[in-house]
Amino acid sequence: MTLFVLIVFTVTYAGMALGRFPGLRIDRTGIALVAAILMLAGGALDSGQVAGAVDFPTLFILFGLMILSAQFASAGFYDWCALRIARAGRSPRALLAVTVAVGGGLSAVLANDVVVFAMTPMLCAGLKGRGLDPRPYLIALAGAANAGSAATLIGNPQNIVIGQVGGLDFWRFLAACGVPALVALACVFVTVSVVWRGRLTDAGNPAFADLPEPDLDRWQFGKALVATVALMVMFGMPLPHEVGVLLIAGMLLISRSLESRRMVGMVDWPLLVLFACLFAINSALERTGLPAEAVAALASAGLLPDRLAVLAPLSVVASNTIGNVPAVVLLLAVWPQPPEGAMYGLALLSTLAGNLLILGSLANIIVVERARAVGVRLGFLEHARCGIPMTVFSLGFACVWLWATGLMPLK
Repeated sequence: MTLFVLIVFTVTYAGMALGRFPGLRIDRTGIALVAAILMLAGGALDSGQVAGAVDFPTLFILFGLMILSAQFASAGFYDWCALRIARAGRSPRALLAVTVAVGGGLSAVLANDVVVFAMTPMLCAGLKGRGLDPRPYLIALAGAANAGSAATLIGNPQNIVIGQVGGLDFWRFLAACGVPALVALACVFVTVSVVWRGRLTDAGNPAFADLPEPDLDRWQFGKALVATVALMVMFGMPLPHEVGVLLIAGMLLISRSLESRRMVGMVDWPLLVLFACLFAINSALERTGLPAEAVAALASAGLLPDRLAVLAPLSVVASNTIGNVPAVVLLLAVWPQPPEGAMYGLALLSTLAGNLLILGSLANIIVVERARAVGVRLGFLEHARCGIPMTVFSLGFACVWLWATGLMPLK
């Protein structure tokens, strides 16, 4: 049984790294789902153990935040933001700064994947209508979404998992990670400005005047804004995070104008299924005893990722092979009771490392795929030209910050 679990586990995470299997139209969610089914059918887990392995509070928080994001989307807020950026009577470099600020700011309080999914097509349309090359702005949007999401516990899926496992406080997390996230946003802007300086010119396309006027449902947007503020208040109360998020989601589903079916339909169900299946797969491996033996061996060799010298390179490699979400879920499954400072470090470094390559984060992949659907192609090397330097500088500052504030030792 141990050999069976090890084979399924290895093939699953190889699929996470590749994103698919050659010759098959199966994505990461499909790979994880098939693997979980094999664990159940092969006897590695029974149905009760599968249910027990799933961290439902994490899934509840993700679900609730997706409902909140759906409220913003239904109000037309994301389209309004994207078109406002493109229509702004500013220089291309100023538009780049606005893209970074808006993308990073929204991603700090809403799921970054949802933000880039909604904004990318309209941003492309607006920039092309103005006669600008959308590619540097798309790189900036993806980079800012990752950097901004690193600031809070609810900015991205891996931070949500870390916050639940570590029982971290929302505002204390912001104090620990907010400054490095802001510096990372600056790194995104400066890097894209320098690398794409020859493309940041305004062509003066007359079609700019024909861009549609952004349409924003102010009533629905007001509801979303009030719900967001209420959620921030709840995070400061002695109330489980998942309960607060679900309360907000439930309130938003009660509406006279927005169908609940439409709101629920905007939830990223494949991402929730991916998380549930990864929890089950990792639990099956944990039951073999191999992870405990591996952790003991690493501890005896002084290689536990509770120091920056180990965690930083591990975050870069893991995030840009199997992806930062699967990497975090796996690491927390095999590393019992990490110190609090290491939890902040893991959240910050795994998120910022996702900017290195397109495959480093789901937000990057979403931007590339959504842009391709509207005729804008962003290549691997084009992204890497910006992704590598912005990641090096932002990770470098983050490591110095974590060490200087005493959150993590260097070695």
